[in-house]
Amino acid sequence: MYRQCASLVERHRSELSFALLLSGYALYLILGAWVFSAVELPYEQRLREQLETARQKFLWDNVCVSDERLEELLTRALHANNYGVSVLGNASENNWDFISSLFFTSTVLTTTGYGHTVPLSDGGKAFCVFYSLLGIPVTLLFLSALVQRIMVLVTRRPVAYLHLRWGVVSKPKFAAVHAACLSVVAALLLFLLPAVVFCRLEPLWSYLESLYFCFISLTTIGLGDYVPGETHNTVPNSHRTLYKLAITLYLLLGLVCLLVVVETCCELPQLKSFRRRFYRENNAPESETRDQEEFSSTEHDQMTDHLTDQLTFSSVSAQAASLRQDNTTWQ
Repeated sequence: MYRQCASLVERHRSELSFALLLSGYALYLILGAWVFSAVELPYEQRLREQLETARQKFLWDNVCVSDERLEELLTRALHANNYGVSVLGNASENNWDFISSLFFTSTVLTTTGYGHTVPLSDGGKAFCVFYSLLGIPVTLLFLSALVQRIMVLVTRRPVAYLHLRWGVVSKPKFAAVHAACLSVVAALLLFLLPAVVFCRLEPLWSYLESLYFCFISLTTIGLGDYVPGETHNTVPNSHRTLYKLAITLYLLLGLVCLLVVVETCCELPQLKSFRRRFYRENNAPESETRDQEEFSSTEHDQMTDHLTDQLTFSSVSAQAASLRQDNTTWQ
């Protein structure tokens, strides 16, 4: 009986692993919803009570204003605010100058989408649809090609060189250490230090809020509750253009660096073997499966040998140059 159960589990291991993954993901969603509801619902209720109290106090102090007129004013103000137009001192600020539009296109094409500024006209909305329809695939293609090139310089060559130089340690261990170091450096340069800068430039933001903005932006979640340069009177108008341009460059470069880190971690042999547990098993004939595995192994070995030959050739050339220099000195 035990052997039959073990054989059944082994035969359907991929399906059972996927069912376990699905159940875990559903429980994770439920846990997140429960935590957010428990944390945010009391805060929302207090905010509603404070807002209602302020509204009643305003009507009490201004008896000439009716509740209907105040409701109409607030409705128009909130409707305009949803389109990025605020009633709070925005006479000298434009949401659609060139730099602001450049910031908007970068958030659209990278699918960050803060939502604080949206097209107002029908023509702008139609153009945004067609612009994104072409631009998002091109952006994904550009990012994937750029990340692939950076990966060769930042990840593959250093790991191959270290493994060739100190071959005592296995290559998966080198890759894991390299990924850990790269993650620490990325966390420092992409999140911790920029959060300090935003905390200084945005006086209304705490360090936690600045760190929250960096994470939400670079992971392309883009909730839009915190957008730098949009808080009134935080940045002088003379520097606002330069500030927004710097933020645009930070978001684009930061996204590329974060993708490099994620791709480096995904290429770890440990993660590959872990992910393979949840994939569907190959039902191809045994001979075909063996041929595919041999082809993949051969291709991988050729790439590794080519890289090793390059590193070895470089080392031998350096030694030969050193010997020639020594002979010239002795002569």
